[in-house]
Amino acid sequence: MNNIPKAKVGIVAVSRDCFPAELSLKRRKALVEAYSKKYDAEDIYECPITIIESEIDMVNALEDIKKAGCNALCVYLGNFGPEISETLLAKHFDGPKMFCAAAEESQKDLLDGRGDAYCGMLNASYNLALRNVKAYIPDYPVGNADECADMIHDFLPVARVAIGLANLKIISFGPRPANFLACNAPIKQLYNLGVEIEEESELDLFESYQKHIDDKRVPEVVEDMAKEMNTKSSDMLKKLAAYELTLLDWAQEHKGYRKYVAMTTKCWPAFQDMFKFVPCYVNSRLMKKGIPVSCEVDIYGTLSEYIGLCVSQDEVTLLDINNSVPHDMYDEAIRGSFDYKFTDTFMGFHCGNTCSTKLTNPHLSYQRIMARTHPQDWCDGTIEGDIIPGKITFYRLQSTADNKLRAYAAEGEVLPVATKSFGGIGVFAIKEMGRFYRYWLIGKNFPHHGAVMFDHCGKALYEALKYIGVEPAEIGYNHPAGVLYEGENPFQER
Repeated sequence: MNNIPKAKVGIVAVSRDCFPAELSLKRRKALVEAYSKKYDAEDIYECPITIIESEIDMVNALEDIKKAGCNALCVYLGNFGPEISETLLAKHFDGPKMFCAAAEESQKDLLDGRGDAYCGMLNASYNLALRNVKAYIPDYPVGNADECADMIHDFLPVARVAIGLANLKIISFGPRPANFLACNAPIKQLYNLGVEIEEESELDLFESYQKHIDDKRVPEVVEDMAKEMNTKSSDMLKKLAAYELTLLDWAQEHKGYRKYVAMTTKCWPAFQDMFKFVPCYVNSRLMKKGIPVSCEVDIYGTLSEYIGLCVSQDEVTLLDINNSVPHDMYDEAIRGSFDYKFTDTFMGFHCGNTCSTKLTNPHLSYQRIMARTHPQDWCDGTIEGDIIPGKITFYRLQSTADNKLRAYAAEGEVLPVATKSFGGIGVFAIKEMGRFYRYWLIGKNFPHHGAVMFDHCGKALYEALKYIGVEPAEIGYNHPAGVLYEGENPFQER
């Protein structure tokens, strides 16, 4: 995926002048060796400069990691560390940064071999606060070479999100459909996150589409679509191919100085009236290329999808938290076979924007809901199928009506249960979903759209949300039984 960043972490070991620099050098070398054995060595760069208590050394290290192409920083306390120069390094580095520290190796070497980095981390954190510098600090930031290697690897998705948002433009087309305030999107917080937004008219999109109908690239795209969906070329595929090229060209021509792009479009009801198809399948194909295109002008939906791309490095989707599982389906296919209560289950659905790689038996169809008010052949263009069973993370980042950032994340799974319905849909199960639905999703006024990563990514997502500025109290999760939400009645029957 070319539309998300690759993080390259510059590892800078620091040393306080009254501690042996050789200790920090030795530990840095061990850390780099441990990382290279466990993970991709291209993720990191070993800065050869060891900072003593010198601002000049700090400047030299900063220049070195910039020349090496590092877009993320790990300040590694090989010993106590120089609190001034190490935090100045973090202040002047333009990108995400983390701090971690070396544990002592052996009881046999606690004289000249003791580094006291456990103590140094306290002073580092205090100095970061004095300078108003934001840094990622792991849950337990002191470890041996293997453990610190794991910490740096855990930092990569956080870094990708921070770098991605700092270089992202969201392009939206059209106002939300009438009577659809659910995806209201105060844009001030986008700018606070470093994201640019370009709001366009759906008339501009239609004009551009008209110019692409006879594009010479259309047959090649039609062939690729037919191969993906195991079908034959058709006039409908030609329309969809022209629309795909319209969006891809628009993204390239309008992203300006930004490196990455996400999009969101108005997809009903005027879309069918003018384009004579629905865009769902094309949206799914752009997601496979790493470009989220959310439905219904959901700006924070496509932002959430983009964050999920950066975290998981895999396709994500955007679904309605849509309908309850019928009791007879629960009794027949779930009760006794899976460890979930009825209220832990629900169906996630959208008309057809989920990638073919994430669906069982993917096939092209028509948008059944819009066909209730439009000719059916104007509603062709969805991709349908049950969502593949497996681990998921359901999540969303949203700006509230009063301009606060609020989010949620919950890990669960898609069950191997036939939905017997239409669209891109799955039977989802999340522990204590009923309470989470009532006291966080409804209680905190979230819209019905949620993004889905196809793995358990809650830990990385939570850290990324904190790093970009969401207050921990505003990040909701599915509380275990017995852990009450704000406002939840403690006397209700269980």
